[in-house]
Parts: sequence; structure tokens; C-alpha cells
Amino acid sequence: MPFQMRPDQILNEVKTFNEKLAQGMTNLMEVGEISSGVTPFEVIYTEDKLKLLHYTGNAEPTNKVPMLIVYALVNRPYMTDIQENRSTIKGLLDAGQDVYLIDWGYPDASDRYLTIDDYLNGYLDNCVDEIRARHQVDAINLLGICQGGAFSLCYSSMHPEKVKNLVTMVTPVDYHTPDNMLSHWVQNVDIDQLVDTIGNIPGEMLNWTFLNLKPYQLMGQKYLGMVDVMGDSQTLKNFMRMEKWIFDSPDQAGETFRQFIKDFFQQNKLLKGEVQIGDYTVDLKNVTMPVLNVFAEQDHLVPPDASRALKGAVGSSDYTELSFKGGHIGIYVSGKAQKTIPPAIGEWLTTRS
Repeated sequence: MPFQMRPDQILNEVKTFNEKLAQGMTNLMEVGEISSGVTPFEVIYTEDKLKLLHYTGNAEPTNKVPMLIVYALVNRPYMTDIQENRSTIKGLLDAGQDVYLIDWGYPDASDRYLTIDDYLNGYLDNCVDEIRARHQVDAINLLGICQGGAFSLCYSSMHPEKVKNLVTMVTPVDYHTPDNMLSHWVQNVDIDQLVDTIGNIPGEMLNWTFLNLKPYQLMGQKYLGMVDVMGDSQTLKNFMRMEKWIFDSPDQAGETFRQFIKDFFQQNKLLKGEVQIGDYTVDLKNVTMPVLNVFAEQDHLVPPDASRALKGAVGSSDYTELSFKGGHIGIYVSGKAQKTIPPAIGEWLTTRS
């Protein structure tokens, strides 16, 4: 049956849409400043552009082994603390964890030649040592997110004596699964020519790439649907928080980007045990501490099979998987995730600390 709509229905639809848009524009003008994270913290260590944050909860942590969150270099870590009732950070604090997080900052031209070795055996290792000294412990808990999870795996392989327990979230391990669209896209890109030509990789370029993985949903449908939420000022503010985060994309240090794309995405060296970082060859069999691997079942950036590959790769005899029925971002910001993921991580860590 052909699509039919009477003229009066069309006029009414247009009228309703315009009324929503007019009210929404008023709310948009009054939305005010959009915060970048909501949980109180103190900066306890700085190095170049890096800041090490220590979050404070409403009660003393019950787990005496501190946790360090290692976020990806892409986008900003306040995704984990986006608003009061949707904060992985707050959930971990409520679960008794003592939470630290690395804010990598915004690389500029002076960071063009920073390597993965600089990030992991320099910055990350210094942060781990700072926390170890602060708490007088030999090893800490690591929680790595996405690319930060891959970095945490590498670090745990190189420095297993400094990591008591490892949690990976939406972390790619096998970059060559058939459903990894991002990996398929990048296989034939000349990364050397790209980095040699422009140096640091602009955050806008990467953001455009991620959005084009689901262009209709992320660039069309979303903004049409925005009109329906603009009438509620609080819902609109929540929408704008997400928009701020999505487009707050730091540039990527050229040499780090070169190695990460070539070694991890194009050649799948992490799974093969062939990644060379400084003086170390990364062998995931060296990851012998307890491992909790958390992945999202509808993740379009890191397909579940890309994360599940960790089970057969690590050397740990204490390996646990936790799946979430949602997407790459929903695992941090959905109401369902808040009730399940941070408490589960907290319980898993506390029983092993």
C-alpha cells in the first residue's frame, strides 16, 4: 500500500515540529555551562600535559588497593563521569574503590614524536609509581578503557609486578575479527604517508571517521530526534553534555598513532605477541594477574569477539568475563549500566584485594 498522508496531517505535523523547535531554541539559549565531569577530585601529579586525578567519594574506600583508570588517547575521560546519576567514577567510589584517573591532556606540535613507549614506560609508569608510593603498596589495580585497555594489557605484560588486578573495558584484543568495520577501513590506509605529511592526527579527522561508521544514526536521526527532547531543559542539557564530549577530540601524537594503527589494527601484533615497545616485546602470556574483561554486546567500535579473544591470550589462571547488553558508550552512561557494571567491578576487585 503506498504511503498516504492527508494535507491537514502534514500541516499539523509541520506546526507541531515548529512549536517544539521554537520552545527548544529558547531552552537551548538558557542551557548554561556544560560541565566536564561532576565528581570532586584533586590533581596529585602532573607531567608535561598529563594530570593524575584522585577522586573523592562520600566515604572512605573499603578496598585498600588503589585503582588507576587508563583512558584512551581518543576523546576525553570525563565520559566516565558525565553527570551525577550516570557516572562510572561515582559507581566505583560507591563500591568502595579508591579511584585515580589519568587525564592525558591535549597534544600539540611539541608532542609530535611521542611514542607508545613514552606513554606507557614513561607517563603511565610514573603515575603507577606515584600511586604505589602514596599508598605504600607494591602493586595497584588497573582499569583500562578501549585503547586504554590495550595500553593496560601492554603495561601489565611489561610490568606485571606492579599490577595486582587488571580490568579491561570494551578493549580490542583481536583487531581482525570479520565484524570490525573500523579495522576493515584502515587496512589499506598508508599510515606512514599520513603521519609524515601532517604530523599529529587531528581529532576532527578521527571524530569524522567514528561518526561515519553509523552515519544515519549518529549524524541524521540523532539531530531530528533532538527536537523531541528540546522541550525539557534537563534532558536537553544531558544531550548537550554528550555532544560536548563527542566533539571534544584531542589531536593524536603522530608517532604513537603510527605505531598503534600499524601494529595493532593493520598487523594484529598484540594478539600475535609481536608488539615492540621500547626494550620490551609484549607477550600477553605475561599477564598472569587476575583479569576481568568487560565488553558490550552491541558495540560497533569494539565488537564482542574482538574483546573475547583475550580469554585465550593471557597467562592468568583467574580470568572472568562480564558482558553488557548495550553499546560502546552505553556501558558508561546508561541507567542499566550504572546499576550493574561499577558494582560488579567493585565486588570483583575487593574479593581479590
